[in-house]
Amino acid sequence: MPDARFFTTSAPLGLDDLVALTGGEVVRRSGATVSRVAPLAEADAACVAFMADRKFAAALSASGAGVVLVPPSAVEAAPAGAAVIVSREPQAAWARVAAQLHRPIALEAAIGSDVCEDDTVVLEPGVVVGRGARIGRGSRIGASTVIGPGVQIGRDCAIGPGASVGFALIGDRVKIYAGARIGEAGFGAAGAAGGPVDIPQLGRVILQDGVTVGANTCIDRGAYGDTVVGENTKIDNLVQIAHNCIIGRNCLIAAHTGISGSCTVGDNVMFGGQAGIGDHLSIGDGARVAGGAGVLADIPAGETWSGYPAKPIRQFLREAVWLARQANRKKD
Repeated sequence: MPDARFFTTSAPLGLDDLVALTGGEVVRRSGATVSRVAPLAEADAACVAFMADRKFAAALSASGAGVVLVPPSAVEAAPAGAAVIVSREPQAAWARVAAQLHRPIALEAAIGSDVCEDDTVVLEPGVVVGRGARIGRGSRIGASTVIGPGVQIGRDCAIGPGASVGFALIGDRVKIYAGARIGEAGFGAAGAAGGPVDIPQLGRVILQDGVTVGANTCIDRGAYGDTVVGENTKIDNLVQIAHNCIIGRNCLIAAHTGISGSCTVGDNVMFGGQAGIGDHLSIGDGARVAGGAGVLADIPAGETWSGYPAKPIRQFLREAVWLARQANRKKD
């Protein structure tokens, strides 16, 4: 369920409402009404879920969703108790339902005394704080920063000027430097006949105690779950962390690193500048990624990888030396 501090949920929708929204066709009816969207694995009888790829057929069959949106080829795999709507673009259809059911709460400025734990909180000139937000003792919010509705900020935090923080839960002693963007919508779009459809991003960002976020860095909220940055991780300027990433504790992430969606990064991992990480990858505890590396495969714990595509550094160096020798031989 999307966090009620950040999203409103509209009245439940029946099958006819869903058909009108999606343009699909009901091939199995039930008395179900849905009040929220969810992924297949997390859905219950009040949810609508979708399957767009046959590799999720097992998850579809095991889903507890009340209504499923599926392509014509997947009807037989639908769970027995669910109503089934057929669509040639099920993910886009699900996105339209999500946008109807769950909407971000609009920013309305709160009174400082309503959101600050006590008078040790400093709001510099031009700060806007949304209703339902809370800022802990000893924290300082820089000039012209926007704190969205419902955001929770811990104690002794420092947020620089011109930053924005939304859809987020922030621990104690967190530093967020100027211009950082925390909790913006992650990049998600579904193909549709009329062009790509934005997929609503219904998750949050969680920054645990002691995290540092550099200037103009972007950390996107989750698509449905959360984007999490573990305790004491230090992030440089101009870093991109995409939706649904889980970053461990005590990591160091240098400038211009880009971590694609749904990556899992262990504890004590180091990223050199301009490292690029493909989506849905796992980086083990204590691994190191050299500057400029392009990671397209999982990295085991404790290993150092370099190059593009990235590989264990000894292998990368051997190949680089061999290529240099071959080039020199041709010159001779």
